[in-house]
Amino acid sequence: MGEFQLSASLQGHEDDVRGVAFPNSKAVLSASRDATVRLWKLLSSPPPAFDATISSHGSAFINSLTYLPPNADYPEGLIVSGGKEQIIEVRRPGKSADEDAEAVLLGHTNNVCALDVDPAGHFIVSGGWDSEARVWKVGKWECEAVLEGHQGSVWAVLAWDENNIITACADKLIRVFDSTGKLIRIIRGNKDVIRALCRLPQGHPSGAQFASASNDGIIRLWTLKGNQVGELHGHDSFIYALGSLPSGELVSAGEDRTVKIWKGNECIQTITHPAISVWAVAVCSENGDIVSGASDRIVRVFSRSDERQADAETIRAFEDSVKSSSIPQQQVGDVNKENLPGPDFLQKKSGTKEGQVQMIREDNGSITAHQWSASSQEWTSVGTVVHAVGSSGRKQEYLGKDYDYVFDVDIEDGKPPLKLPYNLSQNPYEAAKKFIDDNELPATYLDQVADFITTNTQGASLGPSQEAQPTGPDPWGTESRYRPGDTNSAPANSTPTSRPKVLPQKTYLSIKQANLKTIQKKIEELNQQLISDGNKELSLNPTDLNTLQDFVTHLEQQGSSEFKKPSSAVTAGLELVIRLITLWAPAQRLPGLDLLRLSAAATPLTATYKNQQGETIIGILQRSGVFDDKERSNNIMLAIRTFANLFDTEEGRLLASSQFEQIHTLIQPITKSPTTNRNLKIATTTVMINYAVQINAEPSQPQAADRALTLLDDLCALLPISTDSEVTYRALVAAGTLLSCGEEVRQAGKSIFGLGEKVTAVEGKVREPRIKGVGAEIRALLAAEG
Repeated sequence: MGEFQLSASLQGHEDDVRGVAFPNSKAVLSASRDATVRLWKLLSSPPPAFDATISSHGSAFINSLTYLPPNADYPEGLIVSGGKEQIIEVRRPGKSADEDAEAVLLGHTNNVCALDVDPAGHFIVSGGWDSEARVWKVGKWECEAVLEGHQGSVWAVLAWDENNIITACADKLIRVFDSTGKLIRIIRGNKDVIRALCRLPQGHPSGAQFASASNDGIIRLWTLKGNQVGELHGHDSFIYALGSLPSGELVSAGEDRTVKIWKGNECIQTITHPAISVWAVAVCSENGDIVSGASDRIVRVFSRSDERQADAETIRAFEDSVKSSSIPQQQVGDVNKENLPGPDFLQKKSGTKEGQVQMIREDNGSITAHQWSASSQEWTSVGTVVHAVGSSGRKQEYLGKDYDYVFDVDIEDGKPPLKLPYNLSQNPYEAAKKFIDDNELPATYLDQVADFITTNTQGASLGPSQEAQPTGPDPWGTESRYRPGDTNSAPANSTPTSRPKVLPQKTYLSIKQANLKTIQKKIEELNQQLISDGNKELSLNPTDLNTLQDFVTHLEQQGSSEFKKPSSAVTAGLELVIRLITLWAPAQRLPGLDLLRLSAAATPLTATYKNQQGETIIGILQRSGVFDDKERSNNIMLAIRTFANLFDTEEGRLLASSQFEQIHTLIQPITKSPTTNRNLKIATTTVMINYAVQINAEPSQPQAADRALTLLDDLCALLPISTDSEVTYRALVAAGTLLSCGEEVRQAGKSIFGLGEKVTAVEGKVREPRIKGVGAEIRALLAAEG
């Protein structure tokens, strides 16, 4: 059987590719930290060519992905994804990201990092950082069972069959449950955090029924009864993913930049990637091809079949990218440069096993890495070793290893600080998670620790091609999650200490995360569709498309003084956007609404705009019918985000204040709605927070008390039906801020609305320290004497 060669490189994601699936020979799925799931369809072959569409677009990292095969109810199958939004989204492949999901599964209270479907397609299993796994009935879309007892994150789940569900945990244990949630057995033997599981085909030569992989770089083979029957050694670092080929061979992927193919106990091929991590791998059961997802944002398909392999030029480009890639020195360990052999070693010596890596001291003094291929009996260059240094310009030692940074973290007063080691080649979230696991800290510290790392390593880089780190952290998070603390960069020895006081909220919040190029591309695609369908009178002409380009360019500069200035490009862009959200069909309005909510935060011209009938943007949105089309909740969500973002400018705040009754009429139904669209409710509670901040800043205004009571009434209606932690948190912050608006409001919250009892109830439903903390502040405000 031949070796795997590159079939296709699929580029489009804008952040690490964390999950992949290979439903059939004509389609590939990928999930990314750019908050999208993409469906790649095979257009032609040979050589293979794919076209991508965005199947799902959220507001935070998507880390897990699986696929439900077609059945009578779902002839296309279903795409299932999960991530930091703590929800599981189920979508039909034929539907666009603008359309509502088939189902949204709520229950996890932290990142959903693992998903699987049982072979019969009857249920989905999920695992998360909340130390739980859950079983969801397909079609019924309710949680049938919670698999409890884990003492750490559930990193992997495997629905082995209809009766056996296997989980892998950060507590180094494998657990086998039945589908009702009853624990059948605990399997011990792993020495480190377990990250991956996969089913082995019946009759596997080892007698094993499934495989596991862990942070110690070892793949272990097990029977369902818990007997270990084999170990596979070859990876040099964490293993993140496993798959089983139709031939019975195994495939694995990990932090050592490789995908490895295993036959029996032997690694027979190593595929090195030009990336720091290979996060995911999946197998096509139809043809045996494999797909990988990596930290370089690229999805790659590999095949053993000549007819499905890429052309020679594409394969050569991939090999060259591996050769020219930079390898962080910590990935290869301590190397004594003076003792390394020179280039002639590669001609005189053969490797001893597939994937063996040999360091070479080149004539110019650099260190290169070379990997042995057992099939071709030759050494292949896989990159150049580079040093990564922190702000001091030199490495720091901790527990016998060198790191770019070793931070002191003061978790508790009176106790010595904990050490947080970090290398620039690491992902901040992975380093933060390891720090939390190693020190048995609450999982709620995760975002703070990751932000602390990012903030304190800004400007440092790994090699000449490393991108700059992002600017200072947003306390409400680009993932729509609250992170207590200042918006300023933390000092070098600062730390997530005790939770700061939250109430009253004093700053306005906005929701501005977006990929403008994606929005622009979608508008252009929809415009072409209009032309193709014969609706040229609604389509954009070349001048309009130029206006769109200018408007997007200006939005990319938002926050700069140039953008704030009056501009004909902005005015023309607003006119164009209003055409899109009022004249285009409701199904085509989403990208136009997205541009509108971004412009609301970026320029005061959005707030001061009036059409020929004298309507402001509020009236235009209401008349457009967006709030009447309940089936398109994402359209409503973006309209409400526009209201929230108005508070970013003085003119917007004036408009929001003058139109309070009109805006309140539009958002009030959301507070009482059982909708599962959490982003819609997050947008609504963000508007309410902003109004609370505005009212609290000027409590003596004639209408302040009436408005505060109106909003508090709505919030007290929302809290009992809210199960989402972010929605609940924002509702509590809004309510707590309103209590600071005067004695009348405080007494109403206490005696009329029963806010204290509602706070106690939500603390029982949403068990998070931040909920408990803001709840305690609200109770203190209610108990205060007037």
